[in-house]
Amino acid sequence: MLKKVVFLSLIALLIVAFFGFGFDHYLSLDGVKQLQIDLAAWRTERPVILAVILFFSYIVITALSLPGAAVMTLLVGGIFGLAWGVLIASFASSIGATLAFIMTRYVLRDSVQSRFSSRLKAINDGVARDGSFYLFSLRLVPVFPFFLINMLMALTPIKLRQFYWVSQLGMLPGTLVYVNAGSQLSELSSLSGILSPSLLFSFVLLGVFPLLAKKTLGWLAARKKNSQWSRPRKFDRNLIVIGGGAAGLVSAYIAAAVKAKVTLVEAHKMGGDCLNYGCVPSKALIKTAKLAAQQRHGERYGLGATQPHIDFRRIMARINDVISKIEPHDSVARYTELGVEVLQGYARLIDPWTVEIALNDGGVQRLTSRAIVIAAGAEPVVPPLPGLDAVGYVTSDTLWESLAESEKPPARLLVLGGGPIGCELSQSFARLGSEVTQLEMLSRIMMRDDEDVSAAAAQSLKDDGVKILTSTKAIRCERDGKQKRIIVCDEAGSEREIEFDVLLCAVGRKPRTKGYGLADIGCDIESLKGNEYLETSYPHILLAGDVVGPYQFTHMAAHQAWYAAVNALFGSYKKFKVDYSLVPRVTYVDPEVASVGLNELEANERGISYEVTRYGIDDLDRAICDSQAEGFIKVLTAPKSDRILGVTIVGAQAGELLAEYVLAMKNGIGLKKILGTIHSYPSMSEANKYVAGEWQKAHTPQWALSYLVRFHAWRRGK
Repeated sequence: MLKKVVFLSLIALLIVAFFGFGFDHYLSLDGVKQLQIDLAAWRTERPVILAVILFFSYIVITALSLPGAAVMTLLVGGIFGLAWGVLIASFASSIGATLAFIMTRYVLRDSVQSRFSSRLKAINDGVARDGSFYLFSLRLVPVFPFFLINMLMALTPIKLRQFYWVSQLGMLPGTLVYVNAGSQLSELSSLSGILSPSLLFSFVLLGVFPLLAKKTLGWLAARKKNSQWSRPRKFDRNLIVIGGGAAGLVSAYIAAAVKAKVTLVEAHKMGGDCLNYGCVPSKALIKTAKLAAQQRHGERYGLGATQPHIDFRRIMARINDVISKIEPHDSVARYTELGVEVLQGYARLIDPWTVEIALNDGGVQRLTSRAIVIAAGAEPVVPPLPGLDAVGYVTSDTLWESLAESEKPPARLLVLGGGPIGCELSQSFARLGSEVTQLEMLSRIMMRDDEDVSAAAAQSLKDDGVKILTSTKAIRCERDGKQKRIIVCDEAGSEREIEFDVLLCAVGRKPRTKGYGLADIGCDIESLKGNEYLETSYPHILLAGDVVGPYQFTHMAAHQAWYAAVNALFGSYKKFKVDYSLVPRVTYVDPEVASVGLNELEANERGISYEVTRYGIDDLDRAICDSQAEGFIKVLTAPKSDRILGVTIVGAQAGELLAEYVLAMKNGIGLKKILGTIHSYPSMSEANKYVAGEWQKAHTPQWALSYLVRFHAWRRGK
């Protein structure tokens, strides 16, 4: 820090000396004209020495960001003419700009990046990807002050060498114009003679050139890639959507809403994984399991504790009934009424514009489309565990059908995986009477969450009877008649056996990418998951939902679907980048775990400074009334600010409480305004107000309180 202060002091001293000794007089148009006359003899007698002096003077002026680079270019042109003037001015300006870049980076970049890292992420990513393009465009347009470009680019991750050579090329056209004008210096009456409207317009055209060049190159690349295919002159559809889950349904709905001709293809059940295997059945099961747990703990509510009668077949029948009641929302009939053509069958791309559909009721149909959205979803990951097929297993997809006719839940359930799905199902089956063992090879369950959140969830599961084994790796499965067992190894290297009746694989989900003909047309999905417009290597073929990630949530699939549909239909004119800035996440264990934005783990990994404000829900009146007085709210804010960086909630109705913070963060609302908002009493939502009050209490200036003590004493006459 001291070195930077000394360095800044030296720079300030040089600038003060420059103006103090009146050197700025020579950087006016009249001063440059007089200087040209004074240096005429030097030009004849000592041209090399004069060139060196002007070269280094130009570097100093540019490096210190002094107002005079333009007139220096005129002077060099006036003295040395076009050829030598361009050579001197071009290299001097680029070297000076690079020195200004280095000095700004040394003094400011670390502190600016540290303080505003979250806000600068998009800029950093853009510069890392297209930094040369951005800088070149700015250099070509003299409307932007070059000294400002030097400083701003220094705050980004652009490389020094990259900055220099792009600046050298980008400033060359402008240098040519100014040096040429300098060769007629004696005839200029003002700088407006150089920056005439027609000349400025020419510069703007130069600035547009890189954009046109990039578009042209993109068009040529696409043309080359598509050259092996015969592109239809006319299309049967504006959009074909493959997959009838959340992403596919929303994509098709949006297309129909804007009157596009759209076909939705689904091979199995409308509604996808969420309706049939994921969100809906699991949440129905969680509700039943919660009621069973409440019966066992009736004394918490002033009632007698009773042992619930578990009729598992009726529980599964209720789950199917819940699915059937929601099913019409996603049905073929509803979407047909909305204007979507729904075809039930398997879709495969024949070429980048043609989809062949093997219909479920027989026959094949081929359709061409200007754009295609693939929303094929994801499927459970099955680990390559020796003996797994021999003992048999279920996943979060096959669980419901496999156990549909069982009269009782599995007596001994083994769950592989400590993520959200594994935790939700482990707790639910434990509450329904299963003896549940949960294996996690990492050091704790729910590794994406902070340690205190993970610990709270683990304790809740253990209280319900789940036996959690962390830092434990599955080695193999064995079967001896009807006896099934798994061999596991702990972190000390010791092996042990665990017997089970049903094994549930819940170690994650992977995108469904096979069987759609993507590889046949050279469409590489794996390398394009990070595309900000959801495009594949063919811009008119887009991805949405779990098939692309990075968040495998139903609400994220629906969110991406808007971008996929709009970019597919209108991307030739205007494209939209997907906004991943605020993604709410909820794990429906009891108590629930909900979060949005940064948690402490992520903030520390990314080097983002933050403050933590915490409120214990055990102190909330409504939570006490409901005998749910457990959990906490943790809010991360920017240092010395009420701006919310992230929120984590552990407690009853955490997913519902989170919505207020998502809204606040989306609209730039801080904790002060949440504190000033009336929340009904008694309600769980008051917890949001109280955590804001904790923040306010921690940030109340103590000196003000001491004065208030004196003020009130004075008011009492003391």
